[in-house]
Amino acid sequence: GEIPLCHALHSHHRPIYHSRHLECPPMGLETMKIDDFQLHASTTKRYGLGAHRGRLNIQAGLYEDDLYDGAWCAGRDDPLQWFEVDARRLTKFTGVITQGRSSLWSSDWVTSYKVMVSNDSHTWVTIRNGSEDVIFRGNQEKEIPVRNILPTPMVARYIRVSPQSWFSSGNICMRVEILGCPLPDPNNYYRRRNEVITTDKLDFKHHSYKDMRQLMKVVNEMCPNITRIYNIGKSYNGLKLYAIEISDNPGEHEAGEPEFRYTAGSHGNEVLGRELLLLLMQFMCMEYLSGNPRIRHLVEETRIHLLPSVNPDGYEKAFEGSELSGWSLGRWSSNGIDIHHNFPDLNTILWEAEAKKWTPRKTSNHHIPIPEWYLSNNASVAVETRALITWMEKIPFVLGGNLQGGELVVTFPYDKTRTQGVTRESTPTPDDHVFRWLAFSYSSTHRRMTDASQRVCHTENFAKEDGTINGASWHTAAGSMNDFSYLHTNCFELSMYVGCDKFPHESELPEEWENNRESLLVFMEQVHRGIKGVVRDAQGRGIPNATISVEGINHDIRTAADGDYWRLLNPGEYRVTARAQGYGLTSKKCEVGYEMGTSTCDFTIGRTNLSRIKEIMERFNKQPIRLPHSNKQLQAPRSRERRQGTS
Repeated sequence: GEIPLCHALHSHHRPIYHSRHLECPPMGLETMKIDDFQLHASTTKRYGLGAHRGRLNIQAGLYEDDLYDGAWCAGRDDPLQWFEVDARRLTKFTGVITQGRSSLWSSDWVTSYKVMVSNDSHTWVTIRNGSEDVIFRGNQEKEIPVRNILPTPMVARYIRVSPQSWFSSGNICMRVEILGCPLPDPNNYYRRRNEVITTDKLDFKHHSYKDMRQLMKVVNEMCPNITRIYNIGKSYNGLKLYAIEISDNPGEHEAGEPEFRYTAGSHGNEVLGRELLLLLMQFMCMEYLSGNPRIRHLVEETRIHLLPSVNPDGYEKAFEGSELSGWSLGRWSSNGIDIHHNFPDLNTILWEAEAKKWTPRKTSNHHIPIPEWYLSNNASVAVETRALITWMEKIPFVLGGNLQGGELVVTFPYDKTRTQGVTRESTPTPDDHVFRWLAFSYSSTHRRMTDASQRVCHTENFAKEDGTINGASWHTAAGSMNDFSYLHTNCFELSMYVGCDKFPHESELPEEWENNRESLLVFMEQVHRGIKGVVRDAQGRGIPNATISVEGINHDIRTAADGDYWRLLNPGEYRVTARAQGYGLTSKKCEVGYEMGTSTCDFTIGRTNLSRIKEIMERFNKQPIRLPHSNKQLQAPRSRERRQGTS
């Protein structure tokens, strides 16, 4: 029988919603649900400031006069200008949200406006309150969105915003979102193409910190045999950073079973990732109970960790503004740190060592230690970042994804450019081919990332690059979680930017789940691509911290506590070497096939003579061992060499 999960999930107390929850949801200017050719304007300053750019929270390019600028701007500054949305069907309009222009150089915003509606785009009715036209108060600066609710909802097909006054030193420019409920219309030719309806019975709502904890508890109670809740530390404000583990033996690392992680919400205002991970844990629990073979296999062969909210403090701040949170409200930790870029910059340490030809002799090409300055108490390191590092060092993760928002693309390391002072250039890791495959495995199975007709979120068209990009060729960032993970641990980490809108409306969550569900599963399955094995000594004991090198790839990894290792690799034949301090080294050919599933490649390595001698010397307190006639024995071979030399 079907598990009544909805019942289990909804039985906890729901928060009492403000009246704003009775308003209609955003129509989708920000989420791109509204197409470019549904947006019109009276006049336009230039193409890059056309009506198609008048979307809430759209971000401008770095340079003015760009094709992609940060608002709709009217060609003339007078009260006859307007910005229009064609809903394509009768819609109950309930409100308007406006913002000024996104720009580093200019200050443009509208301080008041009228609203008009129409059914045919010829005859317009201005919104009135009694006998007077309503003048809505607009913006006081360019970033903070302002919401105005119409005195009574209006049913129409078209809606216009008509600026009446604007910032005295600027021009008429605005970014807009319309609140509206489409009316059911069975004959509507324009009903959204490929409208998505999910059949998964999950808890589609935004979860406050308390709701999130409650939901994790419900999932844990439903699936006690395969889940465990734990926390990795606390936020700046003392909120626990909760993770849930999904595995057939929760609580322990099983030799030979890879560890996988998803994290979300390092930027507290990018909330879709958090909700996706909460949906994923519910989904996996339900599907496991109903016997879904794919999910059972994943749970039995992998130890999965989901950490839905890295920055709960920032989330609480963004949640207060929700629809009205600007582009960056709640992004940082409570003491103002960008957690995702707060890790030590190990790239520079490695690249300087390479330039001095110190690798691999003096400086290793992997597991680069954290520099002293970073560990000191007065270093500006967020407590959340320190908690993440401890967690990353403790568990031998093989693959990880961190979910971000505000774009539709998957990025992979390196995130920092190798050339100093250059803001963007391709900076591949030695594992570039593997990273490209991993990124593509997510983007290509996402419903919108590689869709050629998908509109650009802001200024970059990632769909033509398969929905993936090397982090540094997008914009350089030192100390990212992805680069740190690769250079300090064995874990390959990527960033998934899962939607243009950082804080989608609750009504969007079912569709966003459908957009991402397959990708979330496929990416987890990639942890089983490559080779795995155990490095043992002659007595069959696992050797921890042994180094695994692959010929031709200048990046090694290390074995875990039981001597087990996993090395992500694309299909092919590889020469692999295992070595450890005090042991010899062994090489063998290992093959990776095209079908899913890791190839096993075990190693046995013996102690070196030198390490045996050292061990014996330790036993005798490092005294030279006096053997009878030792001098004669040592001299004999030398005299033989001399004779050979003179013959």
